[in-house]
Amino acid sequence: MTPESRLAELKKLLGEHAYNYYVLDSPTISDGEYDALFAELLEIEARQPELASDDSPSQRVGGLPLEKFSQVPHRLPMLSLENAFEQQDILEFEKRLKRYLNTEASPDYVCEPKLDGLAVELIYEDGTLSQALTRGDGRTGEDVTAQVRTIAAIPLRLRTPNEGLLEVRGEVFMDREAFTALNSQRQESGEQLFANPRNAAAGSLRQLNPRITAQRRLSFSAYGVATANGLDAESQFALLDYLRHNGLPTSTMSRLCGSLDEVLTAFNDFLAIRHQLPYEIDGMVIKVNSFALQERLGFKARSPRWAIACKFPAIQATTTLEDIAYQVGRTGAVTPVALLKPVNVGGVMVSRATLHNQEEIARKDLRLGDTVLVQRAGDVIPEVIKPIPEKRSGRETSVTPPSHCPVCSQPLEKPPGEVLTRCTNTLCEAQKLRGLIHFTSKAGLDIEGLGKKSVEQLYANKIIEDIPDIFTLGEEKLAALPGWGDISAAKVLNAIIASKRPTLARLLAALGIRFIGETTATLLEQRFHTLGALSEAGVDDLTRIDGIGHRTATSLAGYFADDRTRDILQRLEQAGVEPDARTPPAGGSLAGMSFLFTGSLETLSRSEAKKLVKENGGEVATSVSKKLSHVVAGAKAGSKLDRARQLGKIILAEKEFLELLDQR
Repeated sequence: MTPESRLAELKKLLGEHAYNYYVLDSPTISDGEYDALFAELLEIEARQPELASDDSPSQRVGGLPLEKFSQVPHRLPMLSLENAFEQQDILEFEKRLKRYLNTEASPDYVCEPKLDGLAVELIYEDGTLSQALTRGDGRTGEDVTAQVRTIAAIPLRLRTPNEGLLEVRGEVFMDREAFTALNSQRQESGEQLFANPRNAAAGSLRQLNPRITAQRRLSFSAYGVATANGLDAESQFALLDYLRHNGLPTSTMSRLCGSLDEVLTAFNDFLAIRHQLPYEIDGMVIKVNSFALQERLGFKARSPRWAIACKFPAIQATTTLEDIAYQVGRTGAVTPVALLKPVNVGGVMVSRATLHNQEEIARKDLRLGDTVLVQRAGDVIPEVIKPIPEKRSGRETSVTPPSHCPVCSQPLEKPPGEVLTRCTNTLCEAQKLRGLIHFTSKAGLDIEGLGKKSVEQLYANKIIEDIPDIFTLGEEKLAALPGWGDISAAKVLNAIIASKRPTLARLLAALGIRFIGETTATLLEQRFHTLGALSEAGVDDLTRIDGIGHRTATSLAGYFADDRTRDILQRLEQAGVEPDARTPPAGGSLAGMSFLFTGSLETLSRSEAKKLVKENGGEVATSVSKKLSHVVAGAKAGSKLDRARQLGKIILAEKEFLELLDQR
């Protein structure tokens, strides 16, 4: 086979596999197999550069930086949609349609989720992507072709190319996981955080350097074309199917509705699940399904008559920053909390919001009395996005951080290289209470019946003051408390007894030692096996473990050297708490292997997958390191997968991981 024919075959294969992954959400090969095909394509193009073409998958890495974006007029304007904010607005929309069409019959509608991203137009000539434009002012957009080519979900060539011009319109967006990862990276490097996924998507797409866009995990969803003339589709619903068949992702949530009642049901369904989706939607778009009816209805000055955008209740609102309180965490971290004039944000009354740390207050230039923008997404704690300086009256005052702990009044310290100040008094009441809550929570020993409110009640009544007190609770005292009784007290005591034999890793995570989470605790359990051996380990012993750095080792060694820790551990032993170090059997089927899980698995939860690795003698990793041998990648795997590919790690799909277990 000639290089030309093999290259054509590889481009076709990679295009089909991208279609299966991004459009059908049903990959047919593993990431490792895909990488091998891609590497072969790169090798051929490196040997014979003249064979590389604009529709090659190799073009997704991004080209040279642009000096500026050129302005390009849209052949047909990208109009905005009229908005509906209440049910009555939707009813009025249909009344206008019926009047204009002179009919009493309701048309069929297509309801689509309104993605919160950046509208773009993709121009395909004879099936090949030739240009991409932002919406701009609707008549003229910016040429972002080089940036759009880096988005893996957008095909560089259609699966069944049609002759001539096809102008596809859709939304470039960033899902929640990619947004969180991007902001985490920016926070580590001291860069300003993006306020929301929409801003992140817009900022990423409008990078003059396409290589930066390529590093951001952008997604795309098509929702229409400039004109459907000449296409094998007579309706919006058929058009979505046509676009999907040609390799362009479209929303799988789109619905065909035969009545306005079905439309309203769709709206309420979308509203109910909006926060459960992996991406943000801010409403629902209603379109008349029939293109013939759309043509009859036509356009108003700035919007089509046949479509309307139904907006969800806002998840951002403005209010007044009345004061700032400071709360103390279980490790002594003192974090500021905004006290707000109560405001309705997305259907929830909000009066408190996180401010993260004092440096963020200074960076955002927040002042007491400011009018501020507040954001809430799902069950996430509300957050102050920014002040609105234009609304300042001059009576606002600057924020002075505390120098002493707001609970125990001891002086606060700011360790070198950290952004948070800390209370170093381990007897601080706030730290003790939060440590107790963590110990009994799901992240700790998960003692049923001892939730946050119950622990607060026991602590307030001085029934428990420290962790060992949990294991000396008496049924009589418990049963006498308000809201308790003999049955609930007995259940809690049975749960406490059952928790006396945790794994060493679980006990370590429950104790709330700074920097020691579930994964690090497991690494320690695999190395030391007993609490006694671990407590004698020095910093040098600990840093020899792959995955444990100097900061973690210093924290752990300092914890075990503390007199109060020794007292707690001695009292736990006297109360019968005995860690059960379940070390993997020697020669387990995965012995000598280290696994990292990224993305969403289909048949296993993340914890079940990790458990399988440990039970079969393998190790679980949280980062891509020299010691890592395998990466198990699920749907929407993150940047760790890219890093693992670069380092030549073995990439497995979930099915291959399970097959590996069966084969050994």
